[in-house]
Order: sequence, then C-alpha cells, then structure tokens
Amino acid sequence: MRKEDCYFLGKITRRHGLAGNVILKLDTDQPELYNKLESIFVEINGLLVPFFIERSSWSKLDALNLAFKNSSEAMVDQVLGKNVYLPLASLPKLSGKQFYYHEIIGFEIFDQNDNSCGVIRSVNDQTAQVYFITNLDGKEVVIPMIKDWILEVDREERIIKMELPEGLIDVFLVPSKKDE
Repeated sequence: MRKEDCYFLGKITRRHGLAGNVILKLDTDQPELYNKLESIFVEINGLLVPFFIERSSWSKLDALNLAFKNSSEAMVDQVLGKNVYLPLASLPKLSGKQFYYHEIIGFEIFDQNDNSCGVIRSVNDQTAQVYFITNLDGKEVVIPMIKDWILEVDREERIIKMELPEGLIDVFLVPSKKDE
C-alpha cells in the first residue's frame, strides 16, 4: 500500500495494559465511523505495514484501545508513536457541499460573480480557522473555509463556488499604497 493511496487516521500513542494492547488516538471529526476496524496501516521506516485487529474498544471519545492479532512485545514496541493510515477507498463517498480535504486539491474556486479565486494547492487545518491556499496569477491567496460561504461543489467540473466578502481577493493581488 502506498501512502498516496491512504489518508491519515491517527497515531498510536501508548501501550494499554499488559496484554499487548495499544491506544490509537484518532484525528477525525467522526470517530464513530471507526468502531469496527479490521485492519490498519502503520508507517514504519517510511513503509505502510498492515496490522490486523483482533478486538477494539473505546478508551475515550477519540481514542481506541486496540488488540492486534498475533501480538508480541516486539510488535507493540515497533508501533508506539507511529502514524496510522487507512486506504482512501475505505472513505464513504460525500455529496453536495461536503468534501474531504484531499479530494479538492486542484479544484478551482470561483466567487459569486464567477471570478476565479485560484486553484486549490492545499488546505491548512492546523489552525483554529481552516483555510484554502490557492494560486492565482502566480500569487498565493488564502481563503477561509467557512461552510456558509460555500455555495456549490461541482466534482465533475472540479470547481467550488463561494460567496466571498468584497475585497478579500484584492488583499492578495492589489499592491498596497503607502500612506502619505
């Protein structure tokens, strides 16, 4: 399995008990989707290694207690602190204005007046306000991802139509005038 074909699910943070169990801290808004995992891919030395799950239970709202099949102390030592991935194919399909961040890379954003706001290069979700980073005429443009601003997501045409405040894009494109 290649990392490009997967999405980040979380991280194995620590051991749990003496039976070889580990805690998987999930990085998701919908942890309930992962209560019946059969297997996961753990990144070890740059490779995704499959691990099969014998049983799992909730440790906290966003953390699973996992017991691997054929678990050993050496196996547990190998996975501690490692990132966990699942295949992109395992994600449920979204429709309407819902989307996965990885899915919209390369989509073009248009404002309510059909003006291009650039092609999405990345999505920054590491801050309190998630935002799109686009490239428009060779310049980087940052657009807050506010659900109420999203008017339409067209997967076939690979566009997102948004209602943006007047002047937002100009902040990135129009040179500032110095006060005199």
